[in-house]
Amino acid sequence: MNEFTGERVIPGQVEVDLWNEHVARYAFASRFATGRRVLDAGCGTGYGSAELSRNARAVTALDISEEAVRYTRCNFPVENLAVVAGSASSLPFGANAFDLIVAFEVIEHLPDWSCLIAEAGRVLTPDGLLLVSTPNKDYYSASRGTAGENPFHVHEFTAAEFESELKRTFAHVRLFLQNRSEAFVFYPHRTSPPAEARIETTAGHPGNAHFFLAICSWQPIDPPPFVFVPRSANVLFEREQHIAKLRNELDLNRQWLDETRAAQATLLAAHETQREHLEEQNRWARDLEQKWHEAQARIVELQDAYAAEQSAATRAIESLEDENARKTDWAHQLSAEIVQLKQSIDEINATLDERTRWAQQLDSSLADAERRLNLVRASRWTRTGRLFGLGPEV
Repeated sequence: MNEFTGERVIPGQVEVDLWNEHVARYAFASRFATGRRVLDAGCGTGYGSAELSRNARAVTALDISEEAVRYTRCNFPVENLAVVAGSASSLPFGANAFDLIVAFEVIEHLPDWSCLIAEAGRVLTPDGLLLVSTPNKDYYSASRGTAGENPFHVHEFTAAEFESELKRTFAHVRLFLQNRSEAFVFYPHRTSPPAEARIETTAGHPGNAHFFLAICSWQPIDPPPFVFVPRSANVLFEREQHIAKLRNELDLNRQWLDETRAAQATLLAAHETQREHLEEQNRWARDLEQKWHEAQARIVELQDAYAAEQSAATRAIESLEDENARKTDWAHQLSAEIVQLKQSIDEINATLDERTRWAQQLDSSLADAERRLNLVRASRWTRTGRLFGLGPEV
């Protein structure tokens, strides 16, 4: 537990007013702890449990955070102080286990806050006391201003609601108002005897209170007002130290602000450069988009032309295919005619061959006849017959 976040008070890590504000409640409660079995429900870092253990017979410090439990065990190894991990909404103890329960600045952190009240009533003895505190919702909300709501608080109470809810379990509820008041303290230089106090007025309006602290019981109880004077009682000195610390923080904040402004100026210049670059990129993008649109239109145009050419080519191919089919049919017919013609030629050639042979035979017969005729003509008988006008005319 190395850093104060606002959820738990860590000794040495909070400013003195906040520390005293929390310690004062345990100083108030320690008057009721003498000789009693005490439960510190939601003990946080355990500083209050250690304070109660000074007078109590035994103190049990309980917290739901394992980190808080380890811190308490390591930093407050007190003999009569036991540290337990557990929920204040479901106490891991039997009935009549404690004479006094304190639950300071716990109830507003619990989603099931009513269980804390019921559980306290269960584990307390019949004459036991519950001391429970919470910030005043009206004052606390206004005092936080622009900081907004406390992220660790689940439910905050007004005085009327706080008292009403406690009375659902306990017959007697005595509501005290906790405020920081101005005081003048007189004490010896070297010794610390018991102090006497004079309180001019104890009246106060709940709406103006900083915190509520209720004492709840089944038996009537009417304790007097209580004044807590911190160990370092010079409030002015503490405030002067706090002011000096705030001034130092202010100087650091001013230095940080100057550095931030310089960084801001650098960032603004870089932003302006970036803006100009962005505008240039936007112009380039617009030009690119225009070219893209033009390219898209050209693509559509080419696609249409391609579709038209493809359609014409398809028609031409279909025409060629028809022409080719016709020519193929013609070729088939021509081939058949050629075959027939070849057959006719073959027949003619055969006829020619036959007639040639016949002509050759005829020529041979004719030659033979002429030869015989010539023989006849040359015969003397023939010549004698012509002389006498006898025989055939050759």
